[in-house]
Amino acid sequence: MSLTQSLLVICLLILLSAFFSVAEIALAASRRLRLRQMADDGDGRAERALRVQEQPGEYFTVVQVGQNAVAILGGIVGEGAFSPALTEMFALWVSPSLAGTLGFLLSFFIVTSAFILLADLLPRRLSMNEPEHYVVKVLAPMRWCVVVFKPITWFYNRATEALFKLLGLPTTRDERITSEDILAMTEAGTKAGVLAVREQQVIANVFELDSRTVASAMTQRDSVAYFLRDDSDDIIRARIAEEPFSTYPVCDGDIDHVIGYVDAKDLFQRALNNQPLSLMDGNLVHKVLIVPDRLTLAEVLEQFRQVHEDFAVIVNEYSLVVGVVTLNDVMSTVMGDLVGPADEEQIIQRDENSWLIDGITPIEDVMRVLQLDEMPHVDEYETLGGFLMVMLRRVPRRTDSVNWKHYKFEVLDVDSYRIDQVMVTRLPVTPIESAAPAAAAAAKVQGSATSSKDS
Repeated sequence: MSLTQSLLVICLLILLSAFFSVAEIALAASRRLRLRQMADDGDGRAERALRVQEQPGEYFTVVQVGQNAVAILGGIVGEGAFSPALTEMFALWVSPSLAGTLGFLLSFFIVTSAFILLADLLPRRLSMNEPEHYVVKVLAPMRWCVVVFKPITWFYNRATEALFKLLGLPTTRDERITSEDILAMTEAGTKAGVLAVREQQVIANVFELDSRTVASAMTQRDSVAYFLRDDSDDIIRARIAEEPFSTYPVCDGDIDHVIGYVDAKDLFQRALNNQPLSLMDGNLVHKVLIVPDRLTLAEVLEQFRQVHEDFAVIVNEYSLVVGVVTLNDVMSTVMGDLVGPADEEQIIQRDENSWLIDGITPIEDVMRVLQLDEMPHVDEYETLGGFLMVMLRRVPRRTDSVNWKHYKFEVLDVDSYRIDQVMVTRLPVTPIESAAPAAAAAAKVQGSATSSKDS
């Protein structure tokens, strides 16, 4: 075979090897969601690609057989094409035996480099950029290759399946999409500029609805404005003026005996019509939704949907009222500061290293702002105030503090055993602390809770 013929054969082998490289990476890297979208738009090739992804055994066997066969042929042809000429060239300066060795090595390097660059790296990178675009193009010729190599693929597939069963490995691709997968995609989209940071945060908040309990979004018991059933007209009017809300629980004797709720717009309508505001009127008081405090926000949303309500009273296991929640409270959890007035902001950043945080702020929000991946005993509390109580093992007092993960949590104000304000300060990280293991940091927390009496 002449040098020209050998070069032509090598070029054809490189193209064939590049085809198999594209076919392999394109199918492996293709996203099922994107292929499904293409199939729904009428592309039948995408539908076939989805079926091949479900059972890719024969496909990848053909790819491997083809790539290895082409590589062997390329080495044989390349060695025969370049070695004689290169040996003659080196023989002008060195001994014949050394010239033969140098000619073989240089020939091997040239052919190998050509296959690595042109048949492996270049096509693989191309197919990685647009895998769905390339997989639909190579699928038809690959189907013919599967038919041609059917006996060989049958043998290798059976041998591979036997090895998988022997090793106890899965033989099918797991295509389940988890919330972590979606969140990872949204984070990647945010970094790429496809999603705004706020949009990505809203999506992340939606997935938190299944993990956050209703207690993290409710209005606490001591902040609930309510009426007693026998309240007079003057008391009702005064309370509406003092604490304007859209909905008020109606109780019999005390807050733990809720008999219903009254809508503020009904009261306003009666007031404008100069009618008495009597809660003894059964038409004015509506049946209230009662939900336990261990429900998640997603479960509360489902309760709202089932009963067509947007207000609920939260009770604990002893049937005592611990708070109320509205649909707006749940949506505020999802939308963040897009919902609700600015003066209700629970986390205020004072400077680069300090934050002023309300004690009833959900611990998930605190972790997000401080970029903390974990908190100690996180299953025992819902709020920042609960975190301080668990860490101190008592009701916190003003100036009490707790150190955790290079942050200092200091109680600034306590109102009737309720933690109003907490100052969070980022502590400087020393080189020794930054190199210490996580276990040592956790052990340090046990002795980090300090307290002092109110001044």
